[in-house]
Amino acid sequence: MSTPEQEIEYRQHRFTPPPGSTEIFLVRHGESMPAKASEPFDLVGGQADPDLAPEGRDHAARVARRLAGERLDALYVTTLRRTAQTAAPLAEKLGLAPSVEPELREIHLGDWENGLFRKYTTEGHPVVEELWARQRWDVIPGAESDEAFGSRIRAALTRIAAANPDRRVAVFTHGGVIGEVFAQASRALDRFAFLGADNGSVSHLVVHGENWLVRRFNDTAHLAAPLG
Repeated sequence: MSTPEQEIEYRQHRFTPPPGSTEIFLVRHGESMPAKASEPFDLVGGQADPDLAPEGRDHAARVARRLAGERLDALYVTTLRRTAQTAAPLAEKLGLAPSVEPELREIHLGDWENGLFRKYTTEGHPVVEELWARQRWDVIPGAESDEAFGSRIRAALTRIAAANPDRRVAVFTHGGVIGEVFAQASRALDRFAFLGADNGSVSHLVVHGENWLVRRFNDTAHLAAPLG
């Protein structure tokens, strides 16, 4: 008497990064010092370069604790010091020296640099309404074009991924950069859909060739947990 063959089961499996891909943890820098007309920020390449605020240093400590166990192989920062300051506690924990990737610096805001973007946003400047309506940074006088911004961000992440196959890296960068990365990854019609990354947040991307796979966005659980 024959017995029925055992039925094959096909389970759901957890995500595994494709061979040769790079896992990138995008960290928005901690909160920076407030803008004051009486104390203009230093400029680097025409862009505001404030220090971290005390709250931002707390963010940096929390990011370090959050990412210390993620088996990271490399750290990247931008030319703006708030990213290096945010990366410093994690770099010390891991014994890694961050590399500088200039092309992942924040969008250049032209005539609205050095704290004016914050001021005009708070005051409800009419160009801010136009910016959101048109979903373009370059409605700000003198600002970097959206096309140039998007191209340099994609080139920089592609370069990092090419240098780190089958590795995990943390990139300390800026809110506008993270928004652009996730808009490109999701092919969002709303270009500003991902501008809500909080200071000190962690977002997670897998880069595999031309494919950018979103794993998580704006993880802030470590910011609320007791620091201990």
